[in-house]
Amino acid sequence: MKNQKGFSLIELLIVVAIILIIAAIAIPNLIKSKMAANESSAVGSLRTITTANIAYSTACPNIGFSATLVELNAGATCVAAKGEIDNTLSTGTKSGYSFKYTPSGTTPETQFQVNANPLTASSGTRYFFVDESGVIRANSTAAASNTDNALQ
Repeated sequence: MKNQKGFSLIELLIVVAIILIIAAIAIPNLIKSKMAANESSAVGSLRTITTANIAYSTACPNIGFSATLVELNAGATCVAAKGEIDNTLSTGTKSGYSFKYTPSGTTPETQFQVNANPLTASSGTRYFFVDESGVIRANSTAAASNTDNALQ
């Protein structure tokens, strides 16, 4: 009888085929999980921005809401409200979403709107919107607005 060491080519091919089958099942679920996590992060970021703006306008009522996302972090105009949001969120992108902040343009700022849009199709499938009311709205086909359905 021959003393055999190692694996045959057929055995290795079977193992590789089994690994590929498992990967084909697992990868789509991993992508869906990542998209759900990105969407949850976007909603959390919108809540953070809304809360930060309320704190900002309370700290500096003569200014009202912030004029930019960067101001919510830097506090150049309202020093008492410095650091209301983190550095990452103040850049306008976080967890696969871009955040577009639009103030009212009045003095004091009495309104604001924030849109959260996925950067790619694999980052998320829903678009989000929030304004000074604090109601977060979602749309699955285009940029969300104040006429879309509120999240439950």
